[in-house]
Amino acid sequence: MREQPLSPGAFTQRLGPLSFITGIFLLNFMGRVSLAPLMPNIEAKLGLDHAQAGMLFLFMSVGYFLAVFSSGIVSQRLTHRRVILISALSVGVMLCLAPLAQGLYSLGAVCLGLGLSAGLYLPSGVAALTSFVRSQDWGKAMALHEMAPNGGMILAPLIAELLLEGLTWRGVLILIGGLSLVLGLAYARRGRGGEEPGTAPSPAAVAELLRLPAVWLMVVFFALAIGASLGIYTMLPLYLVAERGFDQGWANLMLAASRVPGLVMAFGAGWAHDRFGARASLVAIFAVTGLATLTLGLSSGWLLVVAVFVQPAVTVCFFPVGFAALSLVAPPHLRGVAVSLATPLAFILGAGVLPAFLGWMGVHHSFGMGIAVFAGVVWLGGALAFALRPSPNGH
Repeated sequence: MREQPLSPGAFTQRLGPLSFITGIFLLNFMGRVSLAPLMPNIEAKLGLDHAQAGMLFLFMSVGYFLAVFSSGIVSQRLTHRRVILISALSVGVMLCLAPLAQGLYSLGAVCLGLGLSAGLYLPSGVAALTSFVRSQDWGKAMALHEMAPNGGMILAPLIAELLLEGLTWRGVLILIGGLSLVLGLAYARRGRGGEEPGTAPSPAAVAELLRLPAVWLMVVFFALAIGASLGIYTMLPLYLVAERGFDQGWANLMLAASRVPGLVMAFGAGWAHDRFGARASLVAIFAVTGLATLTLGLSSGWLLVVAVFVQPAVTVCFFPVGFAALSLVAPPHLRGVAVSLATPLAFILGAGVLPAFLGWMGVHHSFGMGIAVFAGVVWLGGALAFALRPSPNGH
């Protein structure tokens, strides 16, 4: 017998299904970033160099891009609930297959599959959440749901460091994958929400957006912000251990602790956007992010430790401002399509191309020089923010 859709209810009445979905999102994100704190071990065991390590994140981002871009087509034929279930189970399977890899291409294939599996989740997860929480409580529900990415970046290095005391990198990935499988199976039995099919964006809507220069500008901004946050995060343990001489345990602890301030910094950025506007806020955020990123690449000792904490805290300020700016430059009837189009394009650049570039620089020059070069690109992004103009139909 087919289960009836869960009708919208108050935030407190929907904490159960909301926590279920947030837990799946947490393991989804942890699965994607768990390679970062394990990468020194993976390099040593599989004989990879830094450039090959960076390529693994490029493979993952290609899969993520393809999945997010096609998620509307998949959910239209299934339902959001089934897509969430498929994502959770397939992330678990991919993480459990990763230990079988023996080199770059076999692990790269797993990373591609992991990106495909994880990328299916977000559009359907958000759609499911809004289906069972009433609209006046969406803000609180989204705030809880969006704790998963930062929580994943905090927990992944802590769990890796704790488990590496008794397990290999293979065992750590199997454990995280097993948790995703268990939660996915529990969701299949007890999960609610998202019983409706999705909607695929029409070619005409995509074509209309691609004709707007401001949308391409926002793709650049999101690529820079994703690169400064997730892109650098994925290669930071390698940089600190291989080039700056940090103990791997301390590097992973710093990686986790450095993401804690981001849990509160985003609220200040939202206030700044409301007070000063999107353009001024973006210019300021990119200027400070560029300075912090440059310091991260060129410093050592205590100044490097400070930069490890300041750089992500500033970078996370972009996202509330960026999504608000994207809503301004896109016509109201295309705002949802703009998010689904701009963010995967930006992800493949910031979370795929940038780690690959930093890995290449780590082999042929230095990680620090690569980070410093990227800092210059971030400053250029800040200058481009002066050209940002809202859509004539944007409000």
